[in-house]
Amino acid sequence: MYVVCREHLELAIDEFVDEYEMPPDVHLLSDITFTEWTAPPQCHFCSNPPVYLVV
Repeated sequence: MYVVCREHLELAIDEFVDEYEMPPDVHLLSDITFTEWTAPPQCHFCSNPPVYLVV
């Protein structure tokens, strides 16, 4: 699972495919909510705010 900014979306998808050998689901963080999980304050790869959840 990756929580990433716009700039790192492609990198997260590539890493996901390399690791799991299948395409991920990509969700806008603004469109989803979880009761037991809160998105981290920054991208997995940099300090920018996250925009996407890649699972």
